[in-house]
Amino acid sequence: MQLPPHFVSPEGVSRRHFLGTSLGILTATALGGLARPVQAASPILLPALPWADAALAPVISANTIGFHYGKHHKGYVDNLNRLLAGSDLADLPLEKIVTATAGKADKTAIFNNAAQIWNHTFYWNSLRPNGGGEPPAALKKRIEASFGSVDALKKELATAATSQFGSGWAWLVADDDKLKVIKTANADLPQTAGLKPLLTIDVWEHAYYLDYQNRRADYVNALIDKLINWEFALQNLG
Repeated sequence: MQLPPHFVSPEGVSRRHFLGTSLGILTATALGGLARPVQAASPILLPALPWADAALAPVISANTIGFHYGKHHKGYVDNLNRLLAGSDLADLPLEKIVTATAGKADKTAIFNNAAQIWNHTFYWNSLRPNGGGEPPAALKKRIEASFGSVDALKKELATAATSQFGSGWAWLVADDDKLKVIKTANADLPQTAGLKPLLTIDVWEHAYYLDYQNRRADYVNALIDKLINWEFALQNLG
């Protein structure tokens, strides 16, 4: 899982420590959002959000972001650092920890926490204030070639997100030259199947329950219509 070429770590911070954070800062700059300063106390750091807590309201409230990012995402970071302490994986970058532990029963806890850090960082950047609408022309052309229309893709993405049983993720991915929609359970991610993720929707209950209770479909449809970050998908496609 190599980072795209536009990921650039700032001076004085290692790539491992800064995994995902540069993406957040670059996106925040592009959107005029506010990124949190990076916590500097742990080997794997909590990446910054690419926008302020309230920037996605009313679709996703600041209250939900506070719990989702500040408790759940941070919890994965804290757990992973505890699990890595003194292990032979401790000096690896996050994406290599994910690939090194995928499918290994004795490394399940490490994989789950590492993959969830990666998934959540990717999810935050799959959203943007005033998102949705029409994809950029280059992405729209690829979508139409694979799905027939943007509306057909949106419908398939919503179906994947709402039909995922229990916790998991819905993804727009690239499979060679073709775009596809897939869903994964729990912490799993497309890279384990050799697919390239373009954007994702988190359908764990903690992503929406404070705002929507059991109305997952309302959350999914509002997110696709008003928050989805097509520009991020295009960057990942490139």
